[in-house]
Amino acid sequence: MEVLADLLKIIVPAALVLYAMYLMVKSFLEKEFQQKAIEVKSRDREVLLPIRLQAFERIVLFLERITPNNLLLRLNDSRYSAREFQQVLVHEVREEYNHNLSQQVYMSEESWAAVRAAMEEVIALINQATDTLPDDARSIDLSRAVLQRAIDQQKDPTGQALHRVKQEIRTIF
Repeated sequence: MEVLADLLKIIVPAALVLYAMYLMVKSFLEKEFQQKAIEVKSRDREVLLPIRLQAFERIVLFLERITPNNLLLRLNDSRYSAREFQQVLVHEVREEYNHNLSQQVYMSEESWAAVRAAMEEVIALINQATDTLPDDARSIDLSRAVLQRAIDQQKDPTGQALHRVKQEIRTIF
């Protein structure tokens, strides 16, 4: 019995010391893991942030390029009929959109939906304005009709998307 008591005197303190060491090592390893995770996130942010900003810059540029005023000024050519100019405008908007499709990876779903909606609104605006013109109308007539329709609707088709994208950029910083 005395041997059992002596054995317990040795085993119980050793078990307590071993348990305390286990808790210390576990705590140390958890802190190290958290610190490494923070370092990885920090490195990722350093790399990803400039790429995301470039994506947002490209989307803002896209939205500015498809704004009716800018689009009409950039592409207007008096040699086109209204129908030909409509095709040129719609083709340009879609090409710009397709060129920037990959930028959606860096944006929220809501922002990308606003960008897509802006593109669709611009195309609808062009198509609706074209439908109001006679068959012999020229590109300048379509330009006037698009601008007049935009004024009448009192709605900037790309303005809401630009606002949404800028809001998201502000949340990054």
